Amino acid sequence: MKYQVAIIGGGPAGYTAAETAGKAGLSVVLFEKRNLGGVCLNEGCIPTKTLLYSAKTYDNACHASKYAVSVSEVSFDLSKIIARKQKVVRKLVLGVKGKLTAGNVTIVTGEASVIDKNHVLCGDETYECDNLLLCTGSETFIPPIPGVDTVPYWTHRDALDNKELPKSLAIIGGGVIGMEFASFFNSLGVEVTVIEMLDEILGGMDKELSAMLRAEYAKRGIKFMLDTKVVALSEVASGNGDTQQIQVNYENAEGAGCVIAERLLMSVGRRPVTKGFGLENLNLDKTTRGNIQVDGQMQTSVPGVYACGDLTGFSLLAHTAVREAEVAVHAVLGKKDCMSYRAIPGVVYTNPEIAGVGDTEEALQRKGIPYRAVKLPMAYSGRFVAENEGINGMCKLLLAEDNTVLGAHVLGNPASEIITLAGMAVELKLTASEWKKMVFPHPTVGEIFKEAL
Repeated sequence: MKYQVAIIGGGPAGYTAAETAGKAGLSVVLFEKRNLGGVCLNEGCIPTKTLLYSAKTYDNACHASKYAVSVSEVSFDLSKIIARKQKVVRKLVLGVKGKLTAGNVTIVTGEASVIDKNHVLCGDETYECDNLLLCTGSETFIPPIPGVDTVPYWTHRDALDNKELPKSLAIIGGGVIGMEFASFFNSLGVEVTVIEMLDEILGGMDKELSAMLRAEYAKRGIKFMLDTKVVALSEVASGNGDTQQIQVNYENAEGAGCVIAERLLMSVGRRPVTKGFGLENLNLDKTTRGNIQVDGQMQTSVPGVYACGDLTGFSLLAHTAVREAEVAVHAVLGKKDCMSYRAIPGVVYTNPEIAGVGDTEEALQRKGIPYRAVKLPMAYSGRFVAENEGINGMCKLLLAEDNTVLGAHVLGNPASEIITLAGMAVELKLTASEWKKMVFPHPTVGEIFKEAL
């Protein structure tokens, strides 16, 4: 039961670390208490995008006439949409398991607990290791709103498996998760209200583009309540008295009021999982925010113990976790590598998508860094115009005084697929003239960056 690497958590950080270490010839044991793939693959990134693609396909069919295509009857089957989501998840989970098996990784299903830096307990077995990687992920945060314990509510997990559409849905939290579910249910005809405590949705994304996205969804019928604090939750009888509904009491600058909806979705954020696996036995140093402190190689204050993914509290994004895991394993192998957070892309898979990388204007202003913004409508891309009839969008580049690319932000499909072009420019600290020398294929939506440059 002795391994060179022991990994707790089988999400993107954990399974990437296991595969990388296994392929390098290290003996690896991976502990996962639920399903391989973690939250991202089983109840996060992949299932939500599967649902959103069905909703997008339905949207496109409903508006096919804009492209001179006639569709006589458009409908959807929610139970089949959910079934397809589950099929996709099963397929990808098997794919992860296959890659780990190919890397000779020992997979142990069960709750692991750290005894010390070199010993992990799972069930009745004790496993010894030379290096320990903590990849425990994150969990949904439920705010202590008065009445929250007395009302039925959805988390993202419940919303993903629901097979009956509510007539109305109140969403507490206008972040990434909240907006993606708002997009999905709005497309399928549900009356959606988004309640957000901040003055704009999608905190952390470019504020101007977030406002444009909000305006687009407001036109589609979503009601947004910004700068609004939820102060109480309760159940009330419906108009005919047959069913119970959720009453969300709120306060804002206009006073107090309430929203009544058939269902309630909690999406105020996630927090790293730090309890339940013996973390306290390691006595690791923490940051001022209470997250595990790591160096550039993802090593904690205890030599041989590494933390990757949401546990570090940096971005709680799967792609960040994957890169952190690679860096950690390279450190174990003695390979020279260092984690960089300069160009971590953020994407919201609404329709249209919004994506950004590098600094936002708001972040640069807080840091006191001089910059200039170059903004261009997405209509400057011929491919975008051809595929997005009557839809607007924007590309924004943020340049330093010496024209180094500091950030890039895009509203418009497929922002998620082209943002990596800008990410490489930010990571490599390219100037506008250097980036402009790259040859962009024509016609592509990515050419919008060249037009802006």
